[in-house]
Amino acid sequence: MGLGNEKAYTIVPDGSITTPKGFKAGGLHCGLKKTTRHDLGAILCEVPATAAGVYTTNKIQAAPLKVTRESIGQDGTLCAILVNSGNANACTGKQGEADAYQMRNTFAEAMGLPGHQVAVASTGVIGELLKMDRVLSGIESLPSRLASSTEGAEDFCQAILTTDLVQKMVCVAVQVDGQTVHIAGAAKGSGMIHPNMATMLGFVTTDAAISSDALQKLLRKATDLTFNMITVDGDTSTNDMLVAMASGLSGTPELTESHPDYATFAEALRYVCEVLAKAIARDGEGATKLVEVQVRGAVSDESAQAIAKTVIGSSLVKSAVFGADANWGRIIAAVGRAGEPVNPDAVDIRLGDILTLEQSRPVPFDEEVALEYLKGDTVVIHVDLHLDSGQATAWGCDLTYDYVRINAAYRT
Repeated sequence: MGLGNEKAYTIVPDGSITTPKGFKAGGLHCGLKKTTRHDLGAILCEVPATAAGVYTTNKIQAAPLKVTRESIGQDGTLCAILVNSGNANACTGKQGEADAYQMRNTFAEAMGLPGHQVAVASTGVIGELLKMDRVLSGIESLPSRLASSTEGAEDFCQAILTTDLVQKMVCVAVQVDGQTVHIAGAAKGSGMIHPNMATMLGFVTTDAAISSDALQKLLRKATDLTFNMITVDGDTSTNDMLVAMASGLSGTPELTESHPDYATFAEALRYVCEVLAKAIARDGEGATKLVEVQVRGAVSDESAQAIAKTVIGSSLVKSAVFGADANWGRIIAAVGRAGEPVNPDAVDIRLGDILTLEQSRPVPFDEEVALEYLKGDTVVIHVDLHLDSGQATAWGCDLTYDYVRINAAYRT
């Protein structure tokens, strides 16, 4: 499964989360990070936007998740999302929960909004209380920093980063009833990435008219095919959250399942999520390569997904890719331990176009050619099970010395 039907939408090269009508964004440095990089940001919609969210399935969940669930659950709408980096506000007890509500209510008051119209997200170190004096000071200054410009969007994107090396943002245009609708997304994520809902922090804006229930259904489906198909290190965060907001200001009729452009919108949303998911995998802590695993011939798509994620999450496979070692044995071992139906005598494996295993038997290949391929910045592993029509794609990265270095000193 690649990027889908390219004719269904148009990529907006200079687009951002503020391109959809009605949205502003911005960020600033309030002092949660030791560097001067922005660490507090917000997205604002000028009207109550229909909203949807998916969250981590980790049993230990940060305080902002409770606040955001409550906000969206009130009436299915949001006007703003307030985000801080540098501190996860996780495992901080009743005080952390009170701090998350104070963030929400203070920003709501500053913007003249009801408290439930604001969602809150946090990312960073677990187990430390927020420096609320700095957060509240930042909230006081934040409204004047919000803008409908690309600069405002970029300031927001900087504000949500932790160990990320690059900002992650994408925007597309899609036709609904002959009119242009925009869908845009921004995300952060580099380490502690092995989602079972979404991953990292992700934010989607659109000016489509769509109900909260319909948006929730589409967001969940897009997440299962994209964010839930990436891994960096096998760890699921306490703070994972993906929130979508639809302003409805495009002027188009409401999108429902019976609308002829509903499927086109759904495909464009999936594409936005896939671009962000792949950007997170490519930006994995210490990573030098994006790794893609394509599984086909499985008994079902769900089975293919499980196998693809097992291969992409294998430390041995990731290490082999880092070392440019065409060790297909690690790949087939991961396929076999995924707990899914496999005919042990019928598996094909390719590294790019290089066939290394056919019908579960080694195929002679040029080691030098394989070495050069594996030295590239993108490695695609193809697995064909020859059982049925199930297929799936997963994304990840190689496992490097720098991953250990970064996480050995994360708090310092």
